[in-house]
Amino acid sequence: MPGLLLRTLTAGPAAALAAAALAAGSVPFAAAPARASDAPVCSSARHPVLAKRLGRRITAALAGRTGTESVAVYDRRRGVRCGVLAGRHYDSASVVKTAILAALLREAAAGHRPLTASEDALATRMITRSDNRAASALWRSVGPARLARFLRKAGMAHTTLDPAGHWGLTRITAADQITLLRRLTEPNALLTGEARAYELGLMHRVIASQRWGATAGTPAGITWHVKNGWLPRHGGDWRVHSVGAFTGHGERYLIAVLTQGAPSMAYGVETIERVARAVHGGLVPGARAALRGGLPDGVPQASDGSVPPGT
Repeated sequence: MPGLLLRTLTAGPAAALAAAALAAGSVPFAAAPARASDAPVCSSARHPVLAKRLGRRITAALAGRTGTESVAVYDRRRGVRCGVLAGRHYDSASVVKTAILAALLREAAAGHRPLTASEDALATRMITRSDNRAASALWRSVGPARLARFLRKAGMAHTTLDPAGHWGLTRITAADQITLLRRLTEPNALLTGEARAYELGLMHRVIASQRWGATAGTPAGITWHVKNGWLPRHGGDWRVHSVGAFTGHGERYLIAVLTQGAPSMAYGVETIERVARAVHGGLVPGARAALRGGLPDGVPQASDGSVPPGT
């Protein structure tokens, strides 16, 4: 960590302050350069050699890619944190559906009630099939005030709702996505164990055509939980995102990759999967990959519908 602080001091007072906060543990990820060949984007007090090697793998995965990418990785078991432009903002597309459901589960628990049959059906369609009508119904049900309150309590300080009310234009960061995934995978006062298991269970039941992205290269025996978003705007400027939690056999690590400026959906997916394979292979070397990734044949490269056409 001192090396990170030293490198950042040369970038000016603001960067030095951010690095000092990182060293103190108040922020989780470094805003490391995406394509500097010698940029150590990962850190770990307990496993510095592993972190350095993983950082190089991530940097290599991003080398030569078109567009802008943000990466955040957290490995609880090894104490490894990685960040590449992890504080950069992106339109959320369908990735925000995980936050919508988490806020709903929080409100239900606060009211000492289970989800209704209707809420359960809507939540299932929203996560497993990325159904937009279901997402809109739950968005309206929870409401912007309670969603904003949930984001604040979850510690997602850099996630902001769209003033016009379009949930697909929620502004998100890779770092905040890791914060949410930690809320879903670690005991905490915000979400009950039952709520966390429910949402993770739905994220593991995502339909086959949407299992690309962070799942690519998942080691055999590791359980994946994923949510993706894909949205072209302004004449085809694609935002393609994937967030995932990986658990089992002693593992508990999280991956968030957000991209913008990809020339096509498939290109964005490929960028994300290059990073995902680098992370899986770096953390669990030598394991057989259970999921290869890639868009299945016949899947249309069209918007996920999270934003109305022309918005």
